[in-house]
Amino acid sequence: MKKNLIDFIDISKSYGDNLVLDKFNLTVKENEFVTLLGPSGCGKTTTLRLLGGFETPDEGKILFDGANITDLPANQRKLNTVFQKYSLFPHMTIGENIAFGLKISKKSSSYIKDKIKYALKLVNLDGFENRSVDSLSGGQQQRIAIARAIVNEPKVLLLDEPLGALDLKLRRSMQYELIRLKNELGITFVYVTHDQEEALTMSDQIVVMNQGYIQQIGSPEDIYNEPENAFVADFIGSSNILNGTMIRDCLVSVLGVEIPCVDEGFGNNTPVDVVIRPEDIVITSPENGFMEGDIISNIFKGVHYEIEILANGYTWLIHTTKNADVGAHVGINVDPFDIQIMKKAEHSDEKAVNIDDKI
Repeated sequence: MKKNLIDFIDISKSYGDNLVLDKFNLTVKENEFVTLLGPSGCGKTTTLRLLGGFETPDEGKILFDGANITDLPANQRKLNTVFQKYSLFPHMTIGENIAFGLKISKKSSSYIKDKIKYALKLVNLDGFENRSVDSLSGGQQQRIAIARAIVNEPKVLLLDEPLGALDLKLRRSMQYELIRLKNELGITFVYVTHDQEEALTMSDQIVVMNQGYIQQIGSPEDIYNEPENAFVADFIGSSNILNGTMIRDCLVSVLGVEIPCVDEGFGNNTPVDVVIRPEDIVITSPENGFMEGDIISNIFKGVHYEIEILANGYTWLIHTTKNADVGAHVGINVDPFDIQIMKKAEHSDEKAVNIDDKI
C-alpha cells in the first residue's frame, strides 16, 4: 500500500478580501500522478504554490513525508516546479540550463555531465547538450524544462499548466511523455490544469476544485462515471443535467416523465439533479423511447455525431456513431444504470457530500 507523502491540513489562504482556500484538506500518496482540476480562480494554482513554498498559508500546515514544511523555504523542499512559461536561460546552452541547479548544489563536473546525458535521454533529446534554447520548438523547450527539474532528483515534481502553450497534437504527445516519465522515475507528480481531457488522460487521481473547495477526489473513471454533484458532471466532459424529482427509490421524474433508475436513499418526492451523459442516450423510434422529440442539429465530429434533440422543452445532447436526419421525429432511451442522481447543492460553492471521508 502506498504511503502518504503530502498532507494539506486545514489550509486557508486569502489575498486581501478574497478567500481562495477555506479549511482545505488533501492527501497525496507516494508515486501517484495527482491532478488538481478546476476553472480559473478555483484555488488549484494557489495550492501548488503553497506546496512549492512560493506562498505561505494564513492557517493550517503542510506535511511532507511526515515533516512540517509549512514555513520551509522553497529551495529546501525536495520538489521542483515546471511552469507554463519554461523560464529557460537564453544565454545558456541546453546542457548549461539542465546543469544550473546541480552547479548551485556544487556537484562535481563528472556527475553533472552524466546527469545531463541521463536527463536528455529520458526526454528523448540525446545529443542536444550544446544547442541553444532558441533553436528548439515549444515541445522541445518543455522537455528541457522537465529535464532540468528531474536531474535534481526531487521526490515530487510540480507542474503548473505546463502544456497550455502547445498545439493540440504536441500537447497530446507530451501527455504520453509525462506518463512515461512518471512510470520510469517513480516520482510523485502534482499537476495543475483546467483541461478535463488532459486530467482524464494522465492522472491516477483527480482532485476537482471549485471556489476553494474540493468537489470530488477519485480515479478518472470514477470522476467521469460517478460524479458527486452537478458541478463535477458539468465540468468533466459533456452532460445533460436536468432538474428532477425522486418519486421513490429507483424512480425519478424528469420533464414530466417518470424514468426507472438504480439510485436509492434520496427519500420520496425529493428535488434532485439528474445527469445523463450524451453517449449513454440511444436514439430510437418514437414509440420505443421514454420521451420523443425532433432532431434540431447534427454535427459530425469525426469519431461520432453530435446530435441535439428538442424533447419536452429541453435540448438533449447526444453522441452517437449512427447518423440521423435533422427534422426527424424520434424517441430517446437510456439504460437505468446510466442515469446519475445527486442531491441538489444549496449554493454554488458547496462542498461535495462527505468529501472528508475521501481524503
